[in-house]
Amino acid sequence: MKQFPDLKPNKADALAALAVLLLAAALGARLWTSPPGAAGAVVVSIDGAAVERVALGEWSRTYAANGYTVRVEATAGGVRVAASDCPTQDCVRTGTITRAGQSIVCLPARLVVTLTGAAEYDAVAG
Repeated sequence: MKQFPDLKPNKADALAALAVLLLAAALGARLWTSPPGAAGAVVVSIDGAAVERVALGEWSRTYAANGYTVRVEATAGGVRVAASDCPTQDCVRTGTITRAGQSIVCLPARLVVTLTGAAEYDAVAG
């Protein structure tokens, strides 16, 4: 019967593994530090239906939704819920969102504010 040689890691294997780890770290850093200005529009939905699509810029709008009043403010860099009369105030505490794909949800009012733009993508691994 034929004997297989003992396989032991050597310096070339360690260099290849290090190169793969450095490449993975560089790609991960690029994803996390991408510019937040990639978002281009704000979509406001009430009860699952989009009621308004507005370009990201300096504006403020008030929405009446399911018995609640929600004030949404936008700047060139992001959008936030400035005020709401809902009991939990989670939407106000969310703060400013700046990247495409992020959302602010006001559950009592059933209102969703979403940033959309060219940087929106979906990844599937498996």
